[in-house]
Amino acid sequence: MAPAPVPTAPTRPRQAAATGSYHELLAEVREAGLLERTLGFYAWLVAGLTVALGGLVTAFVLIGHSWWQLAVAAGLGIVLTQFAFVAHEASHRQVMLTGPANDRLGRILANGVVGISHSWWMTKHTRHHANPNRIGKDPDIERDTISFVEQDAAQQSGFMGALTRRQGWLFFPLLTLEGVNLHVLAIRSLIASPSTRARNLELLTIGLRLSVYVALVVWALPLGMAAAFLAVQLAVFGVYMGASFAPNHKGMAVIPAESRLDFLSKQVLTSRNIRGGAWVTTLMGGLDAQIEHHLFPSMARPHLARARRIVQEHCARVGMPYTETSLARSYLLVVQYLNRVGLAARDPFDCPMVQRFRPRSSR
Repeated sequence: MAPAPVPTAPTRPRQAAATGSYHELLAEVREAGLLERTLGFYAWLVAGLTVALGGLVTAFVLIGHSWWQLAVAAGLGIVLTQFAFVAHEASHRQVMLTGPANDRLGRILANGVVGISHSWWMTKHTRHHANPNRIGKDPDIERDTISFVEQDAAQQSGFMGALTRRQGWLFFPLLTLEGVNLHVLAIRSLIASPSTRARNLELLTIGLRLSVYVALVVWALPLGMAAAFLAVQLAVFGVYMGASFAPNHKGMAVIPAESRLDFLSKQVLTSRNIRGGAWVTTLMGGLDAQIEHHLFPSMARPHLARARRIVQEHCARVGMPYTETSLARSYLLVVQYLNRVGLAARDPFDCPMVQRFRPRSSR
């Protein structure tokens, strides 16, 4: 199924109506009390994750030189991802009562616990929320190893072209490297940033977090086991992070650079929700309600389920498509979409005569 087309220039009356529609929705959500903070929920969540982290550290010490340490490494990858979810929520002002308090919590969790750059994430993620799936504006669809739009895939050739043509099937295996990639991007972005007190403190915190962690693992375990421990932890972290964020927008409408859409349309048409209830919400750190998260970025996780029903009803009233599917099907859609985009990659054996007889992919 191809991404839904989007209008390139909506008329002024339609634009005004859609804008008014969002204001009505926002007023309904606010009246229902769904923009209030839920400090108790996050206090229990962070406390539970801290206990889990402490349990893993205890297990690491007690198990000693045993390959059961790889189970500890996998558990650590999961717990660090859950901490990253809370850091993400703090960056959206969802957790604490004030902006500075959220920033402090976000920096502590992102820099000191997870080991990724809070400032880099804030810059990148703010751009994404402002223009989701918009070509040239959304950093989440910029070409990296994976090409997310056909224009980028068409520029790939040679080894990268071969990889791009199979990128859907390779997506999840490549996510095993995403944990390393996130740490590298954090350090690289900070080194390239102007030297300020905040930047230097962030770089020092991340540097200490990563170096002390690696040093302790290498000191406590035989070298081969230590390498396996780090590889498993980083692989689980990368796959879990990627598998939680990828279903949200990949395969949804891609907005041309010149297109103009109202806030409601550009957030709803480019986002996909995941069904499954409370366990999926816990698993994905609230990212299963991606539509509501984009419409109300500061909404606390416990309110998303109620907001979901309100938004569904509102979209039905105004005729706005509301996309929701299961987690398993969302992964299938992501793989299919990436494979379809990858077909645009150049084949080194292409020639005009061969192209005449090749079947064309549906657009």
